[in-house]
Amino acid sequence: MSSQMSLVYNPSSFESKWYKTWEENGYFRPSFDKQQSFSIVLPPPNVTGSLHMGHGFNNTIMDALTRYHRMKGCNTLWQGGTDHAGIATQMVVERQLGLQGISRHDLGREKFLEKVWQWKEQSGSTMTNQIRRLGSSIDWSRERFTMDEDLSQVVKEVFVRLHEQGLIYRGKRLVNWDIKLQTAISDLEVENRDEKGFMYHVRYPFVAGQTDANGLSLDGKYMHIATTRPETILADGCLAVHPDDERYTAVVGKMVHVPLTDRVIPVLADEYPDPEFGTGCVKITPAHDFNDYEVGQRHDIEIINLMNLDGTMNNNAPAAYRGLDRFDARTKIIEDLTTHEFLEKIEPHELKRPYGDRSGVVIEPLLTDQWYVKIAPLAKTAIEAVQDGRIKFVPEQYTNMYMAWMRDIQDWCISRQLWWGHRIPAWYDEVGNVYVGRDEKEVRQKYQLGDVALRQDEDVLDTWFSSALWTFSTLGWTGTDADFDNEILQNFHPTSVLVTGFDIIFFWVARMIMMTMHFVKDKDGTPQVPFKTVYVHGLVRDAEGQKMSKSKGNVLDPLDLIDGIDLESLVAKRTTGLMNPKDASKIEKATRKEFAEGIAAFGTDAVRFTFCALANTGRDIRFDLKRVEGYRNFCNKIWNATRFVLMNVEGKTIAKEARADLWELPERWIVSRLQKCEQAVNLAFDTYRLDLAAQAIYDFIWNEYCDWYLELTKPVLADEQVSEERKAEVRRVLLSVLEVALRLAHPLMPFITEEIWQVIAPMIDRGGKSIMLSQFPVADEQKISEQAESDMAWLQGLIGAVRNIRGEMKLGNGVKLPVLLQNINQNEHDTIVRIEPLFKALAKVESLDYLASGEKAPLSSSAVVGSAVVLVPMKGLIDPTAELGRLQKELDKLTKQHDQIAGKLANEGFVAKAPPAVVEVEKAKLAELIGQIDKVRANMQEIDNL
Repeated sequence: MSSQMSLVYNPSSFESKWYKTWEENGYFRPSFDKQQSFSIVLPPPNVTGSLHMGHGFNNTIMDALTRYHRMKGCNTLWQGGTDHAGIATQMVVERQLGLQGISRHDLGREKFLEKVWQWKEQSGSTMTNQIRRLGSSIDWSRERFTMDEDLSQVVKEVFVRLHEQGLIYRGKRLVNWDIKLQTAISDLEVENRDEKGFMYHVRYPFVAGQTDANGLSLDGKYMHIATTRPETILADGCLAVHPDDERYTAVVGKMVHVPLTDRVIPVLADEYPDPEFGTGCVKITPAHDFNDYEVGQRHDIEIINLMNLDGTMNNNAPAAYRGLDRFDARTKIIEDLTTHEFLEKIEPHELKRPYGDRSGVVIEPLLTDQWYVKIAPLAKTAIEAVQDGRIKFVPEQYTNMYMAWMRDIQDWCISRQLWWGHRIPAWYDEVGNVYVGRDEKEVRQKYQLGDVALRQDEDVLDTWFSSALWTFSTLGWTGTDADFDNEILQNFHPTSVLVTGFDIIFFWVARMIMMTMHFVKDKDGTPQVPFKTVYVHGLVRDAEGQKMSKSKGNVLDPLDLIDGIDLESLVAKRTTGLMNPKDASKIEKATRKEFAEGIAAFGTDAVRFTFCALANTGRDIRFDLKRVEGYRNFCNKIWNATRFVLMNVEGKTIAKEARADLWELPERWIVSRLQKCEQAVNLAFDTYRLDLAAQAIYDFIWNEYCDWYLELTKPVLADEQVSEERKAEVRRVLLSVLEVALRLAHPLMPFITEEIWQVIAPMIDRGGKSIMLSQFPVADEQKISEQAESDMAWLQGLIGAVRNIRGEMKLGNGVKLPVLLQNINQNEHDTIVRIEPLFKALAKVESLDYLASGEKAPLSSSAVVGSAVVLVPMKGLIDPTAELGRLQKELDKLTKQHDQIAGKLANEGFVAKAPPAVVEVEKAKLAELIGQIDKVRANMQEIDNL
């Protein structure tokens, strides 16, 4: 037994050790001594965050690709870093201050930001340390943070240049407004929840003295609308109907009263209303609805903002509602609509309500002054880069999603009303004129302002703005000629591939393409793309396909899977922070039912291999703990197989070089299959099909190397008649095939492969500093032997047939069996002659004889391999009484099935009503059962004659 490996596979005993070794020795850093380069940037996780399944999946894919290309001989850089996460970070620090009874306004901006930086230094490395646990081979010596000084300078440079080019402007437009955080937020930060609400049906009376297009009086008549937000009625700018809706053709252009106000508004025709939905007439409130805003722009409708930034009603509302919270105002407005007979009815209504994903409050579309990027000019180049193939999407289907977004793109709101983030480099004088520059000194010089009093814009930039610059800002871009002497930038930009989820193709991928191509150029001025390939993976869901969320209690933590977690801790993690005690109770019960003993420690390699095995081209990844358990067993299989190999080679002669002349079928076969596996894995990596790579590795190691080749070597190594020279060669093949298989698996399973490789590689003079620095296997087609694979397929088939017969007849493994083969042609006979010794040894066959086609065989148990029939005569092997009893049970079962189908076919109603194809299927089943019954009866007759 090997003294170099423990008896039991225990990943926790070596995972941290190897990661520390890799990082401390600088193995993750690029070497700059290779002709080809491979680079990838880590999508920057929030500095406030902690690892979730999406991170685990995403990081596993990126690390597998990085390790693969590093082993393929590329000059490799995986650039890592974190995002300052404006809203999330500010919330964390404000919450901590709140526990002390302090607000950020008590501290002031400068002191508050000092607190944020202190928090970042103390707690900001949580995510990066967790990413290390996944085995991610990031060059940590180059770790970046979006608020680093040099990256902040890039942000300023980009903002100023875009402003100078007329591509950044300030304007009043509708945004998603978070009432609690009092900032604009992006669509990605809005969570639309399905809820039960109400539809309020309201009457808008026609102004007196009007007649419709037909000359009929409109006095006493009204328009009827339905709304889910009656508080916005007070800011309506018009009513709209579809131009083809004949119900309203005669009243288009007429005026109606806005209920509870002294205003009147027109009825207009627009393509927006759906005649089939509700009454076909809709209220248009441009200041409080995104669709209404677009209608208002088309018809130059008055825009009335009803709300303050805190969600209370402002002075544009009638006096009775000013100062009320928006929902309190809703209650009073409903009462007043009822009192004045404007409210026709209230109906229950299923709706989607927008919530801030951080604040948890209902989001309000609100008209505010914000900074915008003019997107259309930037989008044109970004579209062309995908059209002409400079950037490819994998899977290709996401190209259409990208194109659809880009061709219908809107200007980008980049300002946020926060303190933490990149402060907008713009200054205002006392009358509100705006001046943009890299700093105040430049602004004064640029605009010749002298001693004019200036104040800097209070807003910061959207976090996605700095993220859009990520591929080049992290590599040291300055926007000057110095970039052409920047070794990192010149070697690794454009990056090779971006790995991301489909849900941020617009928010991040598209913006990176636009910003990079606008600012990063070759020496001849040609725009550079940020990456050559976008590999889009699905989102991780639970085993039933449900989205993982705390409210559902189905969230899994990758570190819990790696390290294991007891039931009580798991329950506590799942229920912590739930506001509703009923939800907490429900989730606790579900957790205790699902995880009776908590979650076992699976180790990093099993979790990573599971992610890779699930990395197909679909949009959803169903994560099942049973898969992780299965791949943990796979790791254990590799561990135990290695121990078996070591027990059979340590202290014994191992051939120094390959001697193919000493190979027999098992060696020719396993080496051939190894080449096929290498081909499959290389192709899978090159086409971003890590699921196929995982399957090929699993099948080869478990099914071919462990289950077959190890078994085939046992009789050879134990046979004293076999020459020591041949045994030495078999030991070398055992080790060399395992060593290559470990290198194949390393990108997916870095820790176990390193631990084992360090033990076995030196035994065949293939040692080195680390498996991650060794060469990735490439197939040698000359070692592929189709004859060996064909012969082995026959051997496996015959052995499997005999083992099945042995199991069915309950014949012990110690019993050697006589075997007859029938329906064998000459080529098959020649093959079987070649494999006969191995067949007899492994299947424990006493004798092997052949029957001619049509020749009657003695009573036998049989199996089929291809067209050949494998027979094991039963005489002398079975107890006739017991076998007759077994056959009688089988006969009774078949007879019952026969009678049921025969009865169905005898039923004239069934035959008349059933489709002819169904009747034919039933007749075929009956014919098959008759044949089986006849065979069982014949076997029973023969047993009687034994």
